Amino acid sequence: ESISKTASKTASKESISVSAAPSIASTSAASASNSTSSPETVKISYITEQTSHHPPVSAFWVDCPQRGITARGFDQISAKFTGTSVRITPGQHNLGIFITLAHRDNEEYRLTHPDAHLGGLLRGALSVSVADTCYLTCPRTRIKAILQYLEDGWLSKAQHRVVGAVFRYNPDNDTVSRIKDIPATDLLAEISGSWHERIYFNLPNSPKDKHLLIDVTPLVPASKITPPAEKQLAYESRRLWADITAAIHAKQYSLATRLKHELEESQRSKAALRKENNHEWTPRFFTVSEQHIQPGRPHLTDDGRRALDNLHHDIFDLDEKLTPSGEFAR
Repeated sequence: ESISKTASKTASKESISVSAAPSIASTSAASASNSTSSPETVKISYITEQTSHHPPVSAFWVDCPQRGITARGFDQISAKFTGTSVRITPGQHNLGIFITLAHRDNEEYRLTHPDAHLGGLLRGALSVSVADTCYLTCPRTRIKAILQYLEDGWLSKAQHRVVGAVFRYNPDNDTVSRIKDIPATDLLAEISGSWHERIYFNLPNSPKDKHLLIDVTPLVPASKITPPAEKQLAYESRRLWADITAAIHAKQYSLATRLKHELEESQRSKAALRKENNHEWTPRFFTVSEQHIQPGRPHLTDDGRRALDNLHHDIFDLDEKLTPSGEFAR
């Protein structure tokens, strides 16, 4: 497909290879010296790598040692044009985000993705809406949450509404998929609000006594710290797509389209050469060999673990490695 004037960025990280890009985020913590609060810098490191070409699937790993939190999973989406909008759904390999809390005896929570719709294509005013249900489960604690994103009404002023419930469940017989089917004796809390503004919770015996759970209105995305160009590997996404990105920023869309086609054709040729020489392509930073044991959960290789540990210390040095077919390892 050609790159039109509506394009705002290059292809996603699913397209080609690895990004080793740490991010910095800030939060607030109570000061130890007095009763006032002071900002605390928290570092979050992130690494991702394409693990499958057909279909395009990428593994990712997010790590925050200061908070003892990790998140991992497979990034794969499916997009379908519905006439007036594009429906975005998780692909078959995308089983959700798996979050582990090291400070809580490694409790693991699985969060599934709701479907989203990208609208406003015909008007040139893009908007995102969500009208679906997602689930958060923890087999160890036997606690489950259902979040239902409500469709925006034509007449109602309420937008981006979400309702939910937290309840006890049986991981060996998980049959409850709707909020209205939750037994009253299992209900622990109810959730309501707007996922664009404020979300509240209340206990079952006091539905009018709502407590603020999160306020997203003052939050802004944290700036990323990425490896400098000279530290990036030959197949890192930012380096591989640099010329295409520059062409888009310069509004040279025909040039960007040509460069994109040349890059993709080069990758197809290398894939054909690997097949001809019976060289199997394998990821460098992730292994997916245990998918039959832990579906949806990628595992880091030794190289992946070293790269992630180095990111925590702003060390971006990585050695180029050659595959048996003479290509740089991704």
